[in-house]
Amino acid sequence: MEAEDPGQRAADRLPDYAERVLETAESIPPGRVMTYGDVAEWLGEGGPRQVGRVMALYGGGVPWWRVVRADGRLLPGHELRALAHYRGEGTPLRDAAAAHTDGTHLPRLDMRRARWDGDDPGRSMAHN
Repeated sequence: MEAEDPGQRAADRLPDYAERVLETAESIPPGRVMTYGDVAEWLGEGGPRQVGRVMALYGGGVPWWRVVRADGRLLPGHELRALAHYRGEGTPLRDAAAAHTDGTHLPRLDMRRARWDGDDPGRSMAHN
């Protein structure tokens, strides 16, 4: 049996901030969303770009489609996969007002109805 290198163990772990972002993404209920900025505000650290970077690098194993742009547009390059999740979860959507760059008409998230503020009676508010 080979001894485990403590340096390798540390390299395999996610940074603390990334773990916190992913835990927050996992806590968003089906059919609801938080913006990148909402997640940063919820954590009391970082900003929308930092949250977006974490989601881009590490978010594949969590419900990534629930962390979204503030304008409700679907994640570029992942629109159809995200849309399937939104429809499956009953996430509120708005009809497409204009054609997407590829000529398709994709809906946007209805942010007024879909946005989750993290306030859940069953969840502890000790999030920082």
